[in-house]
Amino acid sequence: MRKDNTISAEPRALRGKNEARRLRARGLAPAVLYGAYKPAVALTVNPKEITRILHSKSGHNTIFNVSLEGETTPAMIVDWQFDPAKDNLLHVDLKRIDLSKRIRVFVPILTQGDPKGVKQQGGLLELVTREIEIECLPDEIPEHFVMDVTELMVGQNLRAGEVPVTGSMKLMSSPDSVIAHVIVLRVEAAPVAAPVEAAEEAPAAEAEPEVIKKGKKEEEAEAEAKGKKK
Repeated sequence: MRKDNTISAEPRALRGKNEARRLRARGLAPAVLYGAYKPAVALTVNPKEITRILHSKSGHNTIFNVSLEGETTPAMIVDWQFDPAKDNLLHVDLKRIDLSKRIRVFVPILTQGDPKGVKQQGGLLELVTREIEIECLPDEIPEHFVMDVTELMVGQNLRAGEVPVTGSMKLMSSPDSVIAHVIVLRVEAAPVAAPVEAAEEAPAAEAEPEVIKKGKKEEEAEAEAKGKKK
């Protein structure tokens, strides 16, 4: 999206890490401006202005003006790098934009509404794709697309082909790409109880004293011995 916003830039003669550190110490950030069949130019820019554009609603799709040595040209931010620790802008690449030619950009997808599949069926809305690629004239780049998910039931989805492109816009992403769908909420299975260990065997009953029965011959021999004693 084109904004009536102009940032000032200055040419940068020296390059390298040491020069970049000196620029950052002065509150500036190194940049490069290229594109539109013109030579690339090394620049210095105000990092606060670049950060403000990146944090705007249209973000890196914002088309703004770069003022350099009395000449103003439309441009976009195509690449940037922040210090992960200090969150300072380390470098930015700017691309000149020809407002009469179509360009390809990625545009965010926003959803609105509460799906019936969530409210009535207990499903879960899952966002699969958060942006799609389109081709259009620079002045017609939208900030975002809004998709209504109210009528989605469990198992239903919205696809990129349903995004309402207008004017010079042409969908470049696959029309079958899923934007959002309502899925069944997974229920974790209850933990299976560990098998009950076999009860310990009851201690065997104490064996009764063994009764040794005498045989018939032994009884006769014993009786005969008693008779002799008499």
